[in-house]
Amino acid sequence: MRVIAGTARSIPLITPKGDKTRPTIDKHKETLFNCLADMLYDSVFLDLYSGSGGIGIEALSRGAKVSYFAENDNDAIRCIKENLKKTRLEERGRIVKRDVKDAIRLSMLETADIIFMDPPFLTHAETEIIPLIMEHNLLKEDGIIVVECNEDAGFDFLERLNLEIYKEKNYKSCRHVFIRIKENAI
Repeated sequence: MRVIAGTARSIPLITPKGDKTRPTIDKHKETLFNCLADMLYDSVFLDLYSGSGGIGIEALSRGAKVSYFAENDNDAIRCIKENLKKTRLEERGRIVKRDVKDAIRLSMLETADIIFMDPPFLTHAETEIIPLIMEHNLLKEDGIIVVECNEDAGFDFLERLNLEIYKEKNYKSCRHVFIRIKENAI
């Protein structure tokens, strides 16, 4: 795994040992950041369920003002710290060593332009986390939430939150779902 583009381009990143995390593969990461390109510069980026921090670091490398990494696994936190140091992006990275729910409830995160979440598949954590994001006003009016999930993840609950899916990118093993506040709700 490596940083694909920007100031830290081609720097290899480390990942936690074992199968506790599932790093986004480079091809999927490249597609994701092509979709986010117009929004990244000077943005506030939240990387929820950060794992190695590869997504948040990619955002910083491509011009995000700050990236928050919400993660509670000690080995993953060590990797995020080391990856931020290797890429010389530690000044703009904010590590929040907490469970994602606690990080949101305790107001440890800044209101964001882009919120990326990659929860463990099959937990369907997005059904709990997205309502919490909205309840705690973590998404800017013109901001987006991107969820990396499996094909079975359902998003019927978005309607009651005045949110909508406006784009999806499907891959063999997963998909990226792009969510925003409904235009008529603003």
